[in-house]
Amino acid sequence: MRYLHLDPSFTPFEKSIDFKSFVFNGGEPHINILDKNIGNSIMITQRINSFNDLGLLLIATDALRRMNVKEIDVFIPYFPAARQDRVMVTGESLSVKVYADSINAQNYNQVTIFDPHSEVAPALLDRVTVIQNYEFVKQCLDFIKEEVVLISPDGGALKKIYKVSEFLGGVEVVECSKKRDVKTGALSGFRVYEDDLEGKHCVIVDDICDGGGTFLGLATALKEKNAGKLSLIISHGIFSKGYEELTKSFDTIFTTNSFRDINEEKVVQIPVIPE
Repeated sequence: MRYLHLDPSFTPFEKSIDFKSFVFNGGEPHINILDKNIGNSIMITQRINSFNDLGLLLIATDALRRMNVKEIDVFIPYFPAARQDRVMVTGESLSVKVYADSINAQNYNQVTIFDPHSEVAPALLDRVTVIQNYEFVKQCLDFIKEEVVLISPDGGALKKIYKVSEFLGGVEVVECSKKRDVKTGALSGFRVYEDDLEGKHCVIVDDICDGGGTFLGLATALKEKNAGKLSLIISHGIFSKGYEELTKSFDTIFTTNSFRDINEEKVVQIPVIPE
């Protein structure tokens, strides 16, 4: 198998076949596969940060089909719109299905994604393989090198964190919760379901950090329950509001390169596919 890495800074496997891409003045992505001897089996990798990134994936697929490539796999580490996996308010779209339908229409041989937000995205995708976050979390804890307690930020994450705990041999898990206004997105009412954390190193594990409000609220609630050091393990680091406030609250932040590359003090980035 050969590889087409559409994001030049994300090359998790062997060297990419040669191509050039650009965006026309009208906003349309374009691609030209320069390597003409590419064989019959290709894996496309793409970090999707925008609808145009999806567009580039789709037109790259078309270009390969026109070159008589028979089997095409795709690796999309951060599956887009996975958080919009239900319609909460009348007038919203089920966005994850829009992306999944677009991917399924390409009839890929295999679609690989990393630590999806919920079970909805894998359920919607055809011939999907899911890379769980277990090994990633283990690498982070190996970096910490001390006994920790895993923190579930809310009930939705609890099932996944217990599976991580089982993989790690039974690390203690503490459940937390919060309230979210479905109309405004405002967060409140952070609770930690433990009376005294006894100075333990508390490690929050979650799939996505966008603005970081959930984790800042939890950090305060955990400190109120006598937490010791605080670390944050995030599979997909968007960090749309930067790192300043988060690095004030957390001793270390861990993430992967599934969404973008990060070079920030107190942020440890681990490749989603080990080098």
